[in-house]
Amino acid sequence: MAQDEEKQDFRLELAQKVFLYKSKDTSAADRKRLQTEILDTCFKDALTPLYEHLCTDLGLPKDEKKVAEMRAINEAKLAELEAKFKDAEENLGETEVRDALHARAEYLGRIGDRAGAAKAYGETEERTASGGAKADMVFSQIRLAVLYDDWHAVKRLLARARAVCEAGGDWEHKNRLKVYEGVFAMYTRDFKRAAGLFLDSIATFTTSELFGYPRLITYAVLTGVVALDRPALKASVVDSPEVLAVIGGVPHLAPFLTCLYECKYAGFFKAFAGLMDLVRGDMYLAPHLRWYMREARLVAYSQFLESYKSVTLASMAAAFDVSTKFLDQELADFIVAGRLGAKIDGVAGVAEGRRPDARNAAYGDVIRRGDLLLNRIQKLSRVVDVE
Repeated sequence: MAQDEEKQDFRLELAQKVFLYKSKDTSAADRKRLQTEILDTCFKDALTPLYEHLCTDLGLPKDEKKVAEMRAINEAKLAELEAKFKDAEENLGETEVRDALHARAEYLGRIGDRAGAAKAYGETEERTASGGAKADMVFSQIRLAVLYDDWHAVKRLLARARAVCEAGGDWEHKNRLKVYEGVFAMYTRDFKRAAGLFLDSIATFTTSELFGYPRLITYAVLTGVVALDRPALKASVVDSPEVLAVIGGVPHLAPFLTCLYECKYAGFFKAFAGLMDLVRGDMYLAPHLRWYMREARLVAYSQFLESYKSVTLASMAAAFDVSTKFLDQELADFIVAGRLGAKIDGVAGVAEGRRPDARNAAYGDVIRRGDLLLNRIQKLSRVVDVE
């Protein structure tokens, strides 16, 4: 297991605080505290472009006096960096020139000047031969895009990072790229891909600028539960020594996983309720809260019904520690949506599981595709002269 080698990028800490500030679940007192912390960070580090953006985004009054003071600090620092660049260009070697350009790009990215940072990183990359160094610059721009909640830019930059790593990236940067791609996959609700990427990164994790190792394990477990089948979950998550070494330190995560696998559904639901507070407060997972709650419950219901040909709703409700009425409605919703292979006898109060038949399912899929093809051919024949 790789330990954290550096602190999380302060821009992502700030992004999390901005997310919590905007969340409807945040209390007035916490929102006030978060506002103070966000503004203090902007003022302390003279993050002028970011401060102006946040004032607009969060609806905060802009302190023009502070803006003028911070802009003066930025201009003085940029003038200093420009002087170092000119000195390196006139008196030193190519490496020093490249380092001076990189320092300017990093400073612009740090204060939140996206346009200036992008231009500076481009100039730096032109003088950079190392694939790893190029990847680091793209990763830094990805973190800046996350701060601005610009996931279209994140997608574009990830494609750039992939190209850089394929062209000349080393093993470490390719592994770091997996974590960045896993975060994007999770944010865009591709939990199956996210689970695979996070699990592949567990043994070689060095991406602590994104988040700490316990957070990686948390994401791996949460995505794995809804994306992996039972054998894969057992092999990759339940029995993983890296997961077992960390999972106990995350509240509710261990019982959430073990109770599901050991079919202790009441314990699973109890841990699930506690764990949802973590999901609700995570800027990557919160947009999928309601979807995730349904998917995790569906996994538990499907697993339970696979063990029985039929079971009374009362006994199933007792196993999950929920009311019969709630369970009846939940199962009905999943069955109608085609997500659960079962049927309910409301008169007898019984749920009957239906094991999926792979052969019949494949046959049905062929029939549906054939009907679709015939319909398209008929529509085409109306507009095309076949003579």
